[in-house]
Amino acid sequence: MLTLQFIKSPKYAAKTSTREIDWLGIFLLTVTVGSLQFILERGHEEDWFASPVISVFTALAIFGLFFFIWRELTYKNPIVELRVLKNGNLRIGTVMSFILGFGLYGSTFIIPLYTQSLLGWTAFQSGMLMIPATLATAFMMPVVGRLISKGVSQQYMVAVGLFLFFVYSFWGYKIITPDTGKDSFFWMLIVRGVGLSLLFIPITTMALSTLKGQQIGQGAAFTGMMRQLGGSFGVAAITTFISNENMSYRNDLISKLDVNDLDVQQRVMALKQGFMAKGMAPDVALNSAYKALDFTVTKQAAVLSYMDVFLYLGVMFLICIPFILMVRKRKSKEAVDMSAAMH
Repeated sequence: MLTLQFIKSPKYAAKTSTREIDWLGIFLLTVTVGSLQFILERGHEEDWFASPVISVFTALAIFGLFFFIWRELTYKNPIVELRVLKNGNLRIGTVMSFILGFGLYGSTFIIPLYTQSLLGWTAFQSGMLMIPATLATAFMMPVVGRLISKGVSQQYMVAVGLFLFFVYSFWGYKIITPDTGKDSFFWMLIVRGVGLSLLFIPITTMALSTLKGQQIGQGAAFTGMMRQLGGSFGVAAITTFISNENMSYRNDLISKLDVNDLDVQQRVMALKQGFMAKGMAPDVALNSAYKALDFTVTKQAAVLSYMDVFLYLGVMFLICIPFILMVRKRKSKEAVDMSAAMH
């Protein structure tokens, strides 16, 4: 009721009648985004393009996107105004929103996955671990808003945020082990929280800074959608990457284990003696020793895979910094009217 009473839509143009609504464009957008989301969420489980279901949805996404672009560029009242992407700042902001979603959801996904699958934590413990980063972001949001209102360059804020995300990722790369303690994550996640606060609002305001009127709402729609798609791509890409790297590292480590090697023999014998001390028969103890060694190799391969994820995420953020500094600044000192984006 309060929304209906006090929130008013900007009168940019006359209201569109039901007949003039781009229903076909809505349908094509739904087919495209829906198919893409299904592919990203189920692709790894279905073995990607080895599955006919994934292949069908991929075809739907490709043709849906093609006809959606054609429709929006030819219809007089498009549901999505693609021409607004002619604005250079919005193009860069849209790409950065995708990267933000990729890094945000990807880093949120990777930490609980690592702690639960390798460290044996519960879901509750993994969730509690993320609270410091969330509080740091909440604390910094008003500070960031204040800095923007005082005219601090959004490019510099985004660049600092990207650098902090690089520090967070490289920090994660350095501390990941098969038995990392919870205290090791605290300051790393604080850095992530501060970096996120320097990306979320500034990227949006920077992307919309050179737009006016109705274009602001149209541009905000692009940045929001790309952030969500970036998150879906991030989770899917990280899941697939970890699976492939895990297999590669495991094969590499196994190839270096020679049964004739003295160190390997001593390790197996030590494990066997330990199991025999617990009451196992010699043949059962030997079999358990080989299983324990295999488990150790698998765990080490997984740790190396997670290390690679952190490293590559950090490099991705670092590479983005020079492109952010090339964004054109708003000539007028007038603040962006973010309420216009609600249209």
